[in-house]
Amino acid sequence: MSDIFREIDEEVRRDKATAIVKKYGNVFIAIAVLAVAGVAGWQFWQQQERKKAEAVGAKFEEAVRASRDNNASAAEATLAELAANAPAGYRLLSRFRLASEIGKRDAAAGATAFDAIANDASLDQYHRDLARLRAGLLRVDVLPYAELRKELEPLATPTGLWRHSAREFLGISALKANLFEDAGRWFDAVVADPQSPQVLRQRVELYLTLVRGGPVAIKN
Repeated sequence: MSDIFREIDEEVRRDKATAIVKKYGNVFIAIAVLAVAGVAGWQFWQQQERKKAEAVGAKFEEAVRASRDNNASAAEATLAELAANAPAGYRLLSRFRLASEIGKRDAAAGATAFDAIANDASLDQYHRDLARLRAGLLRVDVLPYAELRKELEPLATPTGLWRHSAREFLGISALKANLFEDAGRWFDAVVADPQSPQVLRQRVELYLTLVRGGPVAIKN
């Protein structure tokens, strides 16, 4: 008796399934077609994006080669185009590289280009601070210590990501101005920081030797 009921139940389910297929079969087919088309479209889009990225990467390498070959005008032109039109990652990278290229021929103009990046509110703080540091480094030889300090001191805090380089160049600027106390303070901060890179520590030790020697008296 249970077998009969089971057969009847299975027959009813088959009839219901057949009815559903007859009623919604076209819908199921359309959904399947859309799913296949969606996967194909996604794969095509990914392929196109990959090709674009490869083309942009090749163009960036072209600019790097031009710079290496001392063809500054070609490098800057290519980087300016990428900085304006490339996808976000390469656009930011190109802006940094372009500012560096400009800084090679004109420190003040390069620093201004880095200022533009540092003041771009659409960027994260990490990159804005890096741009501010790069601008300050270009100004070490063109700004008085007091002015450079205003730019770099905010980066030299105990938790600043770029504090090591900021402290070093603040010390160099102070040393150039014969402000030995300030120079020693910045160099000591580098040495006292347990996270300072070893290579930087060794370099700063040389600077501290100059600081300890004090001003050089020149006798006629």
